[in-house]
Amino acid sequence: MHTLDQLKSGSLFGITRLQLAEGLLEFPLEILELSETLEVLDLSNNNISALPDDFGRLKQLKILFMANNKFDHLPEVLSQCPNLEMIGFKSNQIKTVSEQSLPEQTRWLILTNNQIKVLPDSMGKLHRLQKLALAGNQITRLPDSMANCKNLELARISANQLTSLPDWLFQLPKLSWLAFQGNPLQAANEHNSHMSDSVTQVGLQDLALKEQLGEGASGVIYRAEWINQPESLKDTSAFVAVKLFKGEVTSDGYPEDELKCCLSAGEHNNLIKVVAQISDEGQLGLVMELIPDTYGNLGLPPSLVSCTRDTFKAGTQIELKDIVEIVLQMSDAMAHLHSQSVSHGDVYAHNTMVDSNASMLFGDFGAASDLSVLSVLQKEAMESIEIRALGCLLDDLLKLSYSAHGEQAVALKAALSELRDDCMQPSMGDRPRFSEVYKMLDTLVVVPEEALTQ
Repeated sequence: MHTLDQLKSGSLFGITRLQLAEGLLEFPLEILELSETLEVLDLSNNNISALPDDFGRLKQLKILFMANNKFDHLPEVLSQCPNLEMIGFKSNQIKTVSEQSLPEQTRWLILTNNQIKVLPDSMGKLHRLQKLALAGNQITRLPDSMANCKNLELARISANQLTSLPDWLFQLPKLSWLAFQGNPLQAANEHNSHMSDSVTQVGLQDLALKEQLGEGASGVIYRAEWINQPESLKDTSAFVAVKLFKGEVTSDGYPEDELKCCLSAGEHNNLIKVVAQISDEGQLGLVMELIPDTYGNLGLPPSLVSCTRDTFKAGTQIELKDIVEIVLQMSDAMAHLHSQSVSHGDVYAHNTMVDSNASMLFGDFGAASDLSVLSVLQKEAMESIEIRALGCLLDDLLKLSYSAHGEQAVALKAALSELRDDCMQPSMGDRPRFSEVYKMLDTLVVVPEEALTQ
């Protein structure tokens, strides 16, 4: 974090990244003097409502963050920046996005939690667009021109006013992560509206919260101990994990939609088990089985550079036999979810927990959607979309695999590579179903152990 005094004194001349958060009412014009070097500008958490007319002087600017400011429209001067590819205006008061406001080289656009009703037709010109975050607006339709956004991989359109989803959206060749829950597409299916009835209801006073285990966009997870353990859970552990939802709209959508989809998912050996729902007024929450300490995250979230793809700790390597086990379990879990008319929307290594035996647990339903509101064809297409996400996961893991030595190991890696390519076919109809992926991988598991070790 830098200071305004540093900026005005000239001591920041030549820097490539600048972050200022001092309750600024206006854009500091001194920033324009950094035009030769500035690549990343973060002015989030201020009170700025306009950019200067000559903002385009920032010729090297690639990334702009303006979250939690006072903009009521997306500034047209953004399109004057020749290298600007990542634009973030989350949680402003933006109502209008003009035809001229977006640079055609935009790769990552974040407009979450604003008041946008209409998107410009010029969205279709964003040929490099990979990641699009529009949750928490008032959008009633997606412009048909966006069918030209052939590189779009991740789209968050939850918590808007969409009454239908266009067929072209489900035909985008690279789309892998889609969330649309929280739109008035149609009344929720019966199985969703009553799922919570079968889950034990408890109050927050029934639990003693211990240390924080983690935090995501939608909530905070704590280790907890039962104070008043329900009779139906007497045979289970006294220690659990509790996720308390924050309440506000996130980049994925509404927390209450995450809770509903998580409950609708039902039970599966590779899904983190929900044992109860916190029913206190004003506080949504889930009580889940505590994940053993022997499990750790398979990967790390995407970076600004990787955009839609996960990152991994330096030096990470994975044996081919473990890749088979992980993807086998993931395909089985995903087949189960789709049989329950639930899409996950976030099939990533960073949402996957594994132990030393490659046993897998999968969670985080923040981007999940109820598929029962879709037509049969769109529902099938959603599975193909998530199959591509599985292909991306397999691709990431193969890049981390040990070199294959020996005829059988080489053949196994070739089979996994072929499966990856099948999952990432541009045409939806050429991709396998999750059940087919499972059957194919299940045959690979019987390959002798010595052939799988590298």
